[in-house]
Amino acid sequence: MADGDEKYWYNLSTHEVEFGMLSAAVDRVGPFDTAEEAKNAPEKLRERSRAWAEDDAADDAWGSSSLSDAGDDE
Repeated sequence: MADGDEKYWYNLSTHEVEFGMLSAAVDRVGPFDTAEEAKNAPEKLRERSRAWAEDDAADDAWGSSSLSDAGDDE
């Protein structure tokens, strides 16, 4: 048995927790150790997505200060 067969997954299509790899990979996220963790998958995905978006925005803003300000210290 594969490792994922003994874990919980959240099905993005049905919004249900599944034990084992029952659904197609494209429809599920995980694996999770407990059904409770899998049930909270949508919130965890939102939190991570928000954090990644904030990191991307910070990366995009890094070094974007005006180049015309360079050399004004003279």
